[in-house]
Amino acid sequence: MATQRPGAQEWVPPDGDVTALRAAAPGCRGCELWADATQVVFSAGDAPARLVLVGEQPGDREDRTGEPFVGPAGRVLDEALAAAGIAREEAYLTNAVKHFRFEERGKRRIHKKPGVAHVRACHPWLAAELAAVRPGVVVCLGATAARAVLDRAVKINEVRGTVLSGGEVPVVVTTHPSALLRLRGQGGWDAAFAELVADLRTARDAAR
Repeated sequence: MATQRPGAQEWVPPDGDVTALRAAAPGCRGCELWADATQVVFSAGDAPARLVLVGEQPGDREDRTGEPFVGPAGRVLDEALAAAGIAREEAYLTNAVKHFRFEERGKRRIHKKPGVAHVRACHPWLAAELAAVRPGVVVCLGATAARAVLDRAVKINEVRGTVLSGGEVPVVVTTHPSALLRLRGQGGWDAAFAELVADLRTARDAAR
């Protein structure tokens, strides 16, 4: 039986600002994902920020560069942010899980969805980031991010585009940009992209 890891809490500096959190994150051993990843991928953006965008986990490109949302999904997100009238510099970008989970197929590293245990183990980092950044609205990009922020499973199509209140910070749930990549050049891309942009505009307006 595998040893149960305690999660990230012991590596998270108490009352740390974003700079302190970024400096401490490479030492985290709260789950096993650090062992195979190239490096921790923490966040991009400054505090405070009106919007925090939370994704699932770094991808292959992010794992190699150490920066979030710099791969193909990041380019889709940049297009959607621009269409929604949001400068990327206005937002703080992070992920629910800070290390890349993957499986090797030949020379390729293929994304593997993080488990609930990984999301829970990494949650102390996300909670500390939200406390440090103090956003007006949190945007959850995909179901994994929504689980991390809301602490429950949600169906995106049932809640997307609405401002969910009741917690410490209002939340908007939308599709992860990576889901749109499969639609590019096919039917459905325009509608899916328009929905993502509309959700981002909802978050932008709520943050004001």
